[in-house]
Amino acid sequence: MTRASVLDARVSAAEGVLRAALAHGTATCAVLEVGDADGVRGRVALGRLSTGADAAPADADTIFDLASLTKVLATTLLAMRLEESGRCAATDRVARWWPAWYGPERDATTLADLLAHASGLPAHRCLYEGRRGALAFADAICRMPLEAPLRRAAVYSDLGFILLGVILERIGDAGFGTQIAALLRGLTDAPLAYRPPPAWRPRTASTGWEAWRQRELIGEVNDANTWAMDGVAAHAGLFGTAQAVGDVGRAVLRALNDKPVDGLASPATVRRYATRRSDVPGTTRALGWDTMTPTSSCGRFMSPTAVGHTGFTGTSLWIDDVRDAYVVLLTNRVATGATADAMRALRQGVHDAVFQPAS
Repeated sequence: MTRASVLDARVSAAEGVLRAALAHGTATCAVLEVGDADGVRGRVALGRLSTGADAAPADADTIFDLASLTKVLATTLLAMRLEESGRCAATDRVARWWPAWYGPERDATTLADLLAHASGLPAHRCLYEGRRGALAFADAICRMPLEAPLRRAAVYSDLGFILLGVILERIGDAGFGTQIAALLRGLTDAPLAYRPPPAWRPRTASTGWEAWRQRELIGEVNDANTWAMDGVAAHAGLFGTAQAVGDVGRAVLRALNDKPVDGLASPATVRRYATRRSDVPGTTRALGWDTMTPTSSCGRFMSPTAVGHTGFTGTSLWIDDVRDAYVVLLTNRVATGATADAMRALRQGVHDAVFQPAS
């Protein structure tokens, strides 16, 4: 069989996994894109945009709330670009850029520690309940007790990325959203943005009813902390299509294979950010990225150097430099209330179908 026919069969197998998951209520819709450094090799769109009986069908142009994919599609790429421009270094201490972050447990924390979830900050707090705006959030985060000592464990933390976002805004001397918009324009022409315009709403997947805001969220960010920051944050907030996510994933894949990409940092910097931290016990985290383990969302068969990330709403991007492949999986699992375990099983099944060893 040719490589193309093998990939067609694997995408077809992944489609079967998706159909079964949607039938069991894991999401109302899903879009899958599989590609390599040269382009898209397969795309599948299934389901409907919401739980409503008259909901429109999903298609390749469906827009999803990308949730924590924002961490790698926006924040990590911006950190790389600012470092390469000489404005900062990953080894810079946080206190250099944000003096309110101080104290014996904090003084040695670096930007890399925030990127790698090694600062000791907790995963999440409902800051939206009493505050508005990134500056108010950063102030609260700087006064928050740490959950672990610096670099002693990886505690996946939205809060660390919120703080990182205000720091990158200061380093770049421009609004965070403005910097991200300029960066993404250089990597994709497909829809990928914060605060999606009303014209996108008819093709946007619902993320379901939200109790805090007492309404169904369609084109409005699911994450309440991001909502309280006017929809623009370093940890969440981007909306986009599978094509847009694939364009960025393909650019990263090319850089990981030592091919320079306009609009992206140098291959050496991209590789450094994609390398797992060796000084944090038990971590799977690189700078921004997560890395391959056989029990994670990437499934059993990706290469050891593969990197990726997931999003709470049911999204993921995984990139395998050795296999020259990337996989974008976008769903709206929160619209049906599906569990994290169900979503993990779906992700693993899809990735195993795409990367299964040749028989």
